[in-house]
Amino acid sequence: MADFYEFYPLRAHNTFGFDARARLAAHIRSESDLVSALSDPRAAGMPVVVLGGGSNVVLTGDLDACVLLMEIPGYDIAEDGADWLVTAGAGENWHNLVSRTVADGRAGLENLALIPGTAGAAPIQNIGAYGVELRDRFARLRAYDRQAREFVTLDLDACAFGYRDSLFKREGRDRYIITAVTLRLPKDWQPVLNYGELARELQDIASPSAAQVRDAVIAIRSRKLPDPAQIGNAGSFFKNPVVESVQRDALLAEHPALVSYPQPDGRYKLAAGWLIDQCGFKGLDDGPVGVYGKQALVLVHHGGGTGAALLKLANRIADTVQARFGVRIEPEPVIL
Repeated sequence: MADFYEFYPLRAHNTFGFDARARLAAHIRSESDLVSALSDPRAAGMPVVVLGGGSNVVLTGDLDACVLLMEIPGYDIAEDGADWLVTAGAGENWHNLVSRTVADGRAGLENLALIPGTAGAAPIQNIGAYGVELRDRFARLRAYDRQAREFVTLDLDACAFGYRDSLFKREGRDRYIITAVTLRLPKDWQPVLNYGELARELQDIASPSAAQVRDAVIAIRSRKLPDPAQIGNAGSFFKNPVVESVQRDALLAEHPALVSYPQPDGRYKLAAGWLIDQCGFKGLDDGPVGVYGKQALVLVHHGGGTGAALLKLANRIADTVQARFGVRIEPEPVIL
């Protein structure tokens, strides 16, 4: 049975390190903990917020809510024909999961190494990096349906994954609470090296192993992104905007150095970091918050600041980019 704590401090539960408190909070270490917390009369009528690693949220103040700290463990491997099925509890650390699968000889997640957060949060954002998205390795997940008041299994189609998007960020946002994720990893594995920066990192290795790909990803990310344990951040703060080809061509004519990537539907994904950098924000310090000096996509908190101040800076950046390029960039993290 889950125990509730009143006015629970959340500084250790968000990677920006903002000081905020939850009106009620409970550590969820099993599915029975989850059910008991949701049915507890002390939480009746209160909004419910689920926090995993806190790596994709901006806390702009105290939360008058019931905060469920998702810590369900679990790791299991099964076979399904040509694939391995790896099931992880929602509270498992994502990077540790990636490293464990690689060490166990189950390759496929290595491009997603060093992404902060938990396994349960990965489908919500449809995390992706270096040519691979979660949906490319996804089989199914288990979740508690708060409307039906029962546990359900949702497959790839049901999750409706998009670019940094899913069912759980839209109509399913307040309905489903993920408790476990099952990933499909191919036994006949081939490295995914179609991302230029990763290919260059491994150019001297003829046939890189999954461990070598993982290590290369870690090296690249470590050069570009600050460690949240040292500098408060949530990784890439803005999504890369996707625009029609006509708009991309017009921007390219005016800005020949524009960084863009063709999409399967004929549109183009623009590098938000490049857009922000061109507006002069990289390395900006705005008191206790700012923009990381090595990567303009990353907003940072040096300590003593607030989520409201960070959000104000984010809006200023987005407004400036839109004024200069006619493109609106949107934040990746959830604003609470």
